Amino acid sequence: MIKGRGAQTQVKNRFLMHEYVQEHLEGIDEYDDGAPPTKYIPIFPKTIVNKVESPDVGMEFSMNPYQGCEHGCIYCYARNSHEYWGYNAGLDFERVILYKENAPALLEKYFQKPNYQPATIVLSGNTDCYQPIERKLGITRKLLEVFLKYKHPVGIITKNVLATRDADILAALAKDNLASIIFSITTMDEKVRRKLEPRTATTQQKLRAIETLSRLGVNCNIMIGPIIPGLNDHEIPNIMEAASKAGAKSASFTMVRLNGQIGQVFEHWVERAFPDRADKILNQIKGAHNGKLNDSRFGARMRGEGLMVESIHQLFAVSKSKYFGNTHHRPPLRTDLFVKTNRGQMGLF
Repeated sequence: MIKGRGAQTQVKNRFLMHEYVQEHLEGIDEYDDGAPPTKYIPIFPKTIVNKVESPDVGMEFSMNPYQGCEHGCIYCYARNSHEYWGYNAGLDFERVILYKENAPALLEKYFQKPNYQPATIVLSGNTDCYQPIERKLGITRKLLEVFLKYKHPVGIITKNVLATRDADILAALAKDNLASIIFSITTMDEKVRRKLEPRTATTQQKLRAIETLSRLGVNCNIMIGPIIPGLNDHEIPNIMEAASKAGAKSASFTMVRLNGQIGQVFEHWVERAFPDRADKILNQIKGAHNGKLNDSRFGARMRGEGLMVESIHQLFAVSKSKYFGNTHHRPPLRTDLFVKTNRGQMGLF
């Protein structure tokens, strides 16, 4: 397997008529071990906030400072979006990262619209805002500074622990109930995690990050995302117990869905990563989606269907009741504190 990468192959971009391929090695100078360094390319979009149309994801607006994600999660639904930029959903997605250097300025411009009404914006609706390059570029931190300046609510979804770097801003936002964060945890088994999502933080690191931020008053939650039957569904109780002890306030989950080219990427990966149970995993995923690797219907695509899926839902419900109780611990963030400044000061007078 290609070390440090989730995808183990390139796949065809559905929108390109022509592509470069290497069918066999012509000589040692052309040898490609499949692990070139990651490329980082600046882009300059005209807008940064996206209206979310899907009723399944629990957010109204999202924002993504990065396109592509070096975390390399093999199941990531965002892989397909890389095709719109001329790349592919396989290795390109995790080794060609586009970053939006002007994102903070665009966000401030968005808040300055005359008729703007505040509503929670979620960072990482598509790709992780705390992926590795954020440590160097700091775009997410600059965005959080804008949220704090305008006292605007922000949600975060991440598989990394770099959020602790921004604990000062997050704590200041949380003091006014303007911030919450969801850590995505998929497995407690490090051997599985390294194959499934190779460049994410370890689960133990995430639990420590939850402890740190919770002590500062930041509302921390977890999402078991995704549950892959035959691979990590049995871990639901252990994950929820550990997260609860760390200070997480609530838990949710999604079923894996391998839409678009991701099915091909995943099949190639699972046959190499878990050859002893690849058929079982693939068949159980199909069993959750009416015989296919993906179901695009709203309401069913992230929940799954069938007796096996119902047993997963029951296991989750029992575990949630045991470790989190029946109280809903994710109150809506405040929108009534929004201050529309005039590039900083004049709007305050």
